[in-house]
Amino acid sequence: AELGIRAPRFAYEGVIEQSRNIITGAPFQDGSASPLWADLQAKADALVEAGEISQERADELKQQARDALTGHVLPVYERIIAWAESELPHALENPAGVGTTHPGGSDYYAWQLRENTTTDMTADEIHQLGLDEVARLRGEMEAVMEQVGFEGDLQAFFEFINTDPQFRYPNTDEGRQAYIDDATAAIDNIEQHLPDYFGRLPKADLEVRRVEAFREQDGAAQHYYPATPDGSRPGIYYAHLSDMDAMPKTELEVIAYHEGLPGHHMQISIAQELEDVPTFRTQQFTTAYTEGWGLYSEWLAKEMPDTYQDPYSEYGRLMSEMWRAIRLVVDTGMHAKGWTEQEAVDYFMANSSIPETTVRSEIRRYLIMPGQATAYKVGMIKMQELRRKAEAELGDAFDIRAFHDTILGGGAMPLDLLEKRVDTWIE
Repeated sequence: AELGIRAPRFAYEGVIEQSRNIITGAPFQDGSASPLWADLQAKADALVEAGEISQERADELKQQARDALTGHVLPVYERIIAWAESELPHALENPAGVGTTHPGGSDYYAWQLRENTTTDMTADEIHQLGLDEVARLRGEMEAVMEQVGFEGDLQAFFEFINTDPQFRYPNTDEGRQAYIDDATAAIDNIEQHLPDYFGRLPKADLEVRRVEAFREQDGAAQHYYPATPDGSRPGIYYAHLSDMDAMPKTELEVIAYHEGLPGHHMQISIAQELEDVPTFRTQQFTTAYTEGWGLYSEWLAKEMPDTYQDPYSEYGRLMSEMWRAIRLVVDTGMHAKGWTEQEAVDYFMANSSIPETTVRSEIRRYLIMPGQATAYKVGMIKMQELRRKAEAELGDAFDIRAFHDTILGGGAMPLDLLEKRVDTWIE
């Protein structure tokens, strides 16, 4: 901050709100138990019920926990909130990206692109790739539009998808449970077909859960939380379900495949379970590889039985890919070409049916994580290129299971190393 390098105003506002949520409720103030206090008490009570400690010991633990929360946790969060409030007058609203708002920002962004894509692609090259992919995907969406007999242009079709009640679950607890049930069913279908596409399978289980209330946000992106390396805790596909209007049915399948199977759960669990590589490689995270695999998985799932059977689910798959193509354009637009937050929102809305609450959440994410969003599509395209190369060079000897084991069997790695790995397998 002293160097004039600050996040946008909304980021400070988020820190303030989320920090207050942590210290709201007992024992910080009167009222019902805060999330931390409720969890700590439940864990102590569970130890008593399991016969592992006495009630007297549980009471001691609770008092220690209460003292830690009020004596240490509370004052630190109060300091964080006070600092963030003091920064608000200096933070920009509707900002452009780092290239035009921060000292040394353009060089920093070029470094971030190299770090995130693990390639030498420039901002201009990535921007153009995004524009080309957006144009291609618009054409494929128009084909789906014709298939379902919709009359009107693509923008009208976006509006139809966004407003017709048939594409939304009820904004009720029953609707939220239906989303979890349908996502689980989609993942279960994939699981039974995995042996036809992979030789190596994950040991850890996978669960679909709603994001906890204290950190849930309307329209925020779903995400995967890894299992433990020994499989004792399952992997979790978390969905933000506070606003069901931001969770269209068209995208339920594709997101389940990306976050769950054959996506992040498959890739991360297999990496953690590897025994023939140095330990750091079981935990390595490379965005272009990890998210490239997630997006490749959305595309791969189309080859598997009983997926994307509804044309609107296929539209959802295309829209998910469009989402990542748009990222190439808006991330470079904001951070290298001076686009403002609102200009990026407008471009996103013009080329997708993603709900506006989700679009704004996404654009804000790109603003505070320069370059990260470009990794997905770059990684996917590289994996598709490597597969086409292997199919062409091996012909009838190509084995899809062995190819995927080659991609996943070394853990996450930069794309240039992945290409060498696949080339060695081909040879």
